[in-house]
Amino acid sequence: MAATHRIAAGSVIAAVCAASLAGCGIGTFRQGTSDPSPAKPAQAPQSAVRLIGDGSTSYTGAQPHLPRPERLRPGQKPPQFVVFSWDGAGEDKLFSRFRKVARENNATMTYFLSGVYLLPDEKRDLYRPPQHSPGRSDIGFNDRRGIAATVKQLRLAWLEGNEIGTHFNGHFCGSGGGVGEWSVEDWKDEIAQAKRFVKTWKTNTGLKNASPLPFDYDKELIGARTPCLEGQRNFLKAARELGFRYDTSGVNDQVWPHKKRGLWDVSMQLVPFPGHSYEQLSMDYNFMINQSGTTTQGNPARYDFWGDQMRDGLLKGFQRAYEGNRAPLIIGNHFESWNGGAYMRAVEEVIETVCTKEEVRCVSFRQLVDWLDAQDPKTLEKLRTLKVGEAPKEGWASFLSGRPAPAPKGVPGVPAAKG
Repeated sequence: MAATHRIAAGSVIAAVCAASLAGCGIGTFRQGTSDPSPAKPAQAPQSAVRLIGDGSTSYTGAQPHLPRPERLRPGQKPPQFVVFSWDGAGEDKLFSRFRKVARENNATMTYFLSGVYLLPDEKRDLYRPPQHSPGRSDIGFNDRRGIAATVKQLRLAWLEGNEIGTHFNGHFCGSGGGVGEWSVEDWKDEIAQAKRFVKTWKTNTGLKNASPLPFDYDKELIGARTPCLEGQRNFLKAARELGFRYDTSGVNDQVWPHKKRGLWDVSMQLVPFPGHSYEQLSMDYNFMINQSGTTTQGNPARYDFWGDQMRDGLLKGFQRAYEGNRAPLIIGNHFESWNGGAYMRAVEEVIETVCTKEEVRCVSFRQLVDWLDAQDPKTLEKLRTLKVGEAPKEGWASFLSGRPAPAPKGVPGVPAAKG
């Protein structure tokens, strides 16, 4: 597996022209509570295991530790959701480290797996990237040992209630065949290959006796983040046809999500950048670009400052939502030790600070969109009228006092309406 992701830099908006866009990428939550006690260690589901295909994946029943989404009661203040997500997830000590951090702080997360991280280098020609020659990947491939370690982490993460999404495969950015130039059919092909590498890792590695992944990836995969946040337009068209439920490949302010082309738009967000007049994308890579440029290991004397700057920026973004409009805070990261691990420390300290607070839920994207789908559309529409950091002037009880419509049939986790 490549040591770092190659990520193209580009302007976010005029106000943050120095920032570049990067898309490289446990407990049970109850309404109105935040139990800080750590979740129990992951255990295999009690139902019988049904192997799928070559046994790389399996059906083991409903995912453990998923909360039941509840519709807000009239006048009830929304919980503060925070989503920590990881691009290109593969095990290099950091995956296991943050699984532990999540367990200890009542959090679940989303891991966007790069499919080529389950494809050994000697089988690289099995990958046929759109608009590129067979076996090409800008983030490399993996080896059997690395694949076994990554599969172990994916298995345990899912059993702890975390979500496994996709960061696709070769991570092509910019011109000359980058994902921004891909057609809808190119995206469908890339998604199909990402699924196939997950569903055939045993065949491709020869690790026939290894334990399977405990989920059906065709059902598990409901969302993604595109490389470098590029190619969203055609990806959304392909994703909608393939039954995806959300996308997090855009850039937005800290406001309540809406649907874009049929998918929940839970884009990356702009948060305060301490010491600067402009805001910063809520991702480790973007903080790095604005601190040390494209040098991933800059001046060691600045590591502590840079880590504190990211931590404080994310905490400022959290606080203005927590005390304001309660819009979900979306944070993106990579399993990379850039600038001496400054950003890993920053993220860990943010998790430890916010995830055990009252009325805070640190969740995966799946859990967030389950909750959004369970809400009265009129309630969400009203929440979307609140600007960044804006709390209802008349208070939450008055702002959301309207009587909600009955829950629609078929909403995940919501009983069908009577009558």
